[in-house]
Amino acid sequence: MSLESEPKANRSAEDSLSNIEPLYCPDVDTSEVDERKLLRKMDIRIVPWLGLLYFLNSLDRGAIGNAKLYGLEADLHISDKQYLIALTVFFFPYALFEPASNIFLRRFRPSIWLSSMMLMWGVVMMCHGFLRNYGGLVTLRVLLGLAEAGLYPGVVYYLSCWYKRSELGTRIAAFFACTTIAGAFNGLLAVAISNMNGVAGLAGWSWIFILEGLFTILCAIASYWIIDDFPETAKFLTPTERVFIIRRQRADMRFSAGGEKFHLKYVWQSLQDWKTYISMGIYVGFDAPLFAFSLFTPTIINQATTANLLSVPVYACSCILTVIIGFLGDRFGKRGYINLDIHGVHDYSPDHWFLGLVGYIILITSNKPSLSYFGCYLAASAIYPTVRDAWIASNVEGSYKRGVTLAMVIGWGNINGAVASNVYRAQDAPWFRLGHGVILAYIVIGWICSAAFMILLKLENARRDRGERDEVIGGDDLSMKEQTGAKAAKNGRYESIQAARAEKGDEWSGFRYTL
Repeated sequence: MSLESEPKANRSAEDSLSNIEPLYCPDVDTSEVDERKLLRKMDIRIVPWLGLLYFLNSLDRGAIGNAKLYGLEADLHISDKQYLIALTVFFFPYALFEPASNIFLRRFRPSIWLSSMMLMWGVVMMCHGFLRNYGGLVTLRVLLGLAEAGLYPGVVYYLSCWYKRSELGTRIAAFFACTTIAGAFNGLLAVAISNMNGVAGLAGWSWIFILEGLFTILCAIASYWIIDDFPETAKFLTPTERVFIIRRQRADMRFSAGGEKFHLKYVWQSLQDWKTYISMGIYVGFDAPLFAFSLFTPTIINQATTANLLSVPVYACSCILTVIIGFLGDRFGKRGYINLDIHGVHDYSPDHWFLGLVGYIILITSNKPSLSYFGCYLAASAIYPTVRDAWIASNVEGSYKRGVTLAMVIGWGNINGAVASNVYRAQDAPWFRLGHGVILAYIVIGWICSAAFMILLKLENARRDRGERDEVIGGDDLSMKEQTGAKAAKNGRYESIQAARAEKGDEWSGFRYTL
């Protein structure tokens, strides 16, 4: 809460929001809007199609792991080391272009930007089916990483512009669950498509790339008309519903809802925010294991068709856990505790971190295929169920700042996929102890950073409750300036609370971080 120059009783942040913030479109009456009905309308229109996009993204990205099982290396005359290099080069453009992608998403509209990205990667995916040498493979992997860059952080940011912080986790979980469905479906699809070996003179692995890429292109074309942009321009909403959504977003401390002009200072705010860098550590503990698991699950289980089929129930289990944990994060609002999974603190905190650690310890020590297969189930329980995205997005305010922060955090996690794609080496088969050990270390790093993030957010909320972050609002009187000079120098002086909120975003004294 801000310190005003006139002697007034302290007010809560919520009171400040309702009494100080000018009502968005004050001439519009939204009293007749049914919020629950509107949410269902948004869910039906927004989440399923975004889920399909991410399903295809995961399907296309993981196709190379299945293609390897059906003769990719032999047909291209490449070694295992060359194959790993081809996997690695994907991640550099994939991670580096994500921050810029989120800025372009806001400026050029989601319907154009996301659809164009999808169209590009669909074309590149199809080209994989006509590969003839190692140079072509490396080139296409770089282009695929560039084309896919920004999809996931872009969608997380996009959803945060539509939903309240208490609603975001379930929607992200439903969206992200599509990657587990893709993992299961990828194996089944690869088994079916591999039977086309020899059709038109192409190998079975070529048809995996061609057919999956072709379907992606068709969906990308449809996306130009299906994806809506932001609430203020959404065509499937009535004018009254648009106003209602923006008002509820602003009441939920989304002060930039309804539009925000781009300024370079928002990028600098993200770069100077400690939350950005701790969030990077959290995401490393999630993303590197995710890429390793999705790329190498068939290899870990071993033996082409059998491996693809056995991976299906592992992903199905992960899908269920992902949705459950996303719901719990929204239901109880304690994403930090759920992310840490402190056993015994909350009865509703599922042991997915603990089970994941146990899973990788089993994989490291096991000498039995059946026990390793069981370990895959436990490992997946730590990798796929996630509240991290919603937790990070909920604690960053400012439309552009949130977009840049999410892109930097997710991009840093993605670039660690370059490490993860090299830890499962052919010489370590069949138990891959080195690879499992590296992934276990990533999970531990993620847990430590989650603990630090939650503790620091809690301490910052306490400082704001004590008034240590209060700004000075107004005040031209000289005597008042003397009284408030030190606080103004430390926390800033602003003409109004609205000006302080617009300038400082989540650093405004009335903003409270979610734990």
